[in-house]
Amino acid sequence: MDLPLWAEILLILVAIWIVVAIVLVIVGRVLLARELALLVPNLVRMFGGLLRDPRVPLRAKIVVGIASLWLASPIDLIPDFVPIAGQLDDAIVAALALRFILRTTDGAVVRQHWHGDPATLERVLRMVSWNRRGSPRAVP
Repeated sequence: MDLPLWAEILLILVAIWIVVAIVLVIVGRVLLARELALLVPNLVRMFGGLLRDPRVPLRAKIVVGIASLWLASPIDLIPDFVPIAGQLDDAIVAALALRFILRTTDGAVVRQHWHGDPATLERVLRMVSWNRRGSPRAVP
């Protein structure tokens, strides 16, 4: 059975996500594994706060709104009942939305709406702020 390239990439990402979570638990980094599992719910809460914040530009709110609808939608590429992997498609959409938000909104505003571990948000911000050349952009 030949899978399309996007499906192969998605399966590889799911496998990596699951392996990372399991390895984190095995090596005693349960807190980090927990943050990995709570990433999408924390992003949803942050997006809700950004939608209500008057400091966020309208175009960023539109992107946040679309991403929030995707995250709230019961239709997913991978069902949410699949542990960790079920939230991978949501995490990708959230990352793309967050990348846009960072380009249009002050980073301090984004940080104010984060309810998880601040170190997790900083890791996420570093990941989504890479430029086209592969080097990290300064996160505001």
